[in-house]
Parts: sequence; C-alpha cells; structure tokens
Amino acid sequence: MLQRLKKNYFLLISFFLIIYFFFNFLSGERGLISYLEKKQILSELKIKETSLINKIDDLDFKNSLLSDNLDIDYIETLIRERFLFGKKNEKIYIIKNDTKN
Repeated sequence: MLQRLKKNYFLLISFFLIIYFFFNFLSGERGLISYLEKKQILSELKIKETSLINKIDDLDFKNSLLSDNLDIDYIETLIRERFLFGKKNEKIYIIKNDTKN
C-alpha cells in the first residue's frame, strides 16, 4: 500500500491542490460568489447615490429660493399646493400624487 502511494504521490498532491484552488476560487472573502455579491451591492449603492444626489440638488434649488429677495411666484405656488388656497371665484383642482417620498 505504501509503495502504491509513493507511485501516485504526484497524482494525489495534484488532485488535492486542484480541489483546494477550486474551493478557494468559489468561496472565501475574495471568491467568485463574494465578488458577485459585492458587485450587486455596488450597483444598489450607485442607484442610491444618484437618488441622493438628485435630492440634494432639489434641496439646493429650494434653499437658493430662500433668500432676502423672495420669489413671490414661487411662494404663491407653494401656498396653493400645500394649503389648497385660492382666490375668490377660482376653481381648485386637486391632483393626487402617487409617488412616495
């Protein structure tokens, strides 16, 4: 039995090395499965980043409107939207917004 193992020594070592590298290729911190998971997380974070950048730009625009020189038209639009305020003999149409903030 020992002589047989000595004959196939190279074959056994090669087999175990191949198995070792195969499992390390697929699993582990730097394996293929981990890479695919991290790639998915990266794409989700990029989508979230663009969404946050758009919100920041929107808030910057609204913040720029809040200054010493007030934009009366913008304020009137805000009052009409938020408080459903209108002038006398004016018809107000309410439009439902289905987007969630």
